[in-house]
Amino acid sequence: MHVPPSRTRRQEQPVNSEGSERVQHTAQGTAGRLGGGGRTDPATEAFVAHRNLLFTVAYEMLGSAADAEDVLQETWLRWAGVDLGTVRDQRAYLVRITTRQALTRLRTLGRRKESYVGSWLPEPLLTAPDVAEDIELADSVSMAMLLVLETLTPTERAVFVLREVFDLGYDEIAEAVEKSPAAVRQIAHRARAHVAARRPRGVVSPADTREALDAFQRAVETGDLQSLLDILAPDVVFLGDGGGIKQAVPRPVVGADKVARLLAAGLGKVAGALSLRPAQVNGHPALIFQLDGELDTVVAVRIDDGLVTGLYAVRNPEKLSHMHRETALRR
Repeated sequence: MHVPPSRTRRQEQPVNSEGSERVQHTAQGTAGRLGGGGRTDPATEAFVAHRNLLFTVAYEMLGSAADAEDVLQETWLRWAGVDLGTVRDQRAYLVRITTRQALTRLRTLGRRKESYVGSWLPEPLLTAPDVAEDIELADSVSMAMLLVLETLTPTERAVFVLREVFDLGYDEIAEAVEKSPAAVRQIAHRARAHVAARRPRGVVSPADTREALDAFQRAVETGDLQSLLDILAPDVVFLGDGGGIKQAVPRPVVGADKVARLLAAGLGKVAGALSLRPAQVNGHPALIFQLDGELDTVVAVRIDDGLVTGLYAVRNPEKLSHMHRETALRR
């Protein structure tokens, strides 16, 4: 059996705003390589049916779409050799394989991040409106939450994601992380408390979010310092990720005055035609900066109580490949 066409590290995840039509297209492409005359075998059908869920699990554990795609490829390689007659719950089995592969990669990523140039931010995803409508899913994939998850150990992160986001039972999680159910309960309690102390403050209404984002966009476009100060929270944090490829602030910038002056000064130095447009990134409001018509920076925006409390600017071009097409996320 040949491996179905998984996306490479630089290709985009297929959007699924049209749902079954896109999934069927993927399945047909797979069948062609399997020599099935346009029909897929049961293993391929199951994998395609759960692919968006598996990608979401891997992405929430890794914060990297490219690595999540690699995990899906590794998951397929193992799934293709499984005797389906012995599998009671295909979804749970696939999630288990994905979790184990993601845990292995997460430990490797930890070593890679130690040598990363400047601040490391998750890879932004252009998401469809339905992600924002699922409040729990949007919260779990937000830039702010993914950064909180970075402070957990790999096993804590896996347990938290599988329990709190995907509502898996402790027995299922225990099989995935190779711990006892009792140990998983303790890990879940510890991870939940850790996240609760650091997670975003609360849910903001869509209307308040749009109003705050519009005000921030106008302030950025005009470069007016006072307008920026009016929309930034006193303790706002700005993080930039250039990956050593593009210029970015090397450390977090904290405080409305410092962040406002940084934005005003930085925009004033731009050589070329700069345009901004709002977008949904990781289920939350963001601004896409284009320079001379080319994607330059994605700024995810965290809003609390009508003010901007977090700005996450990703400039590393290696992290922007999933910003050209909507990525399907599912629980």
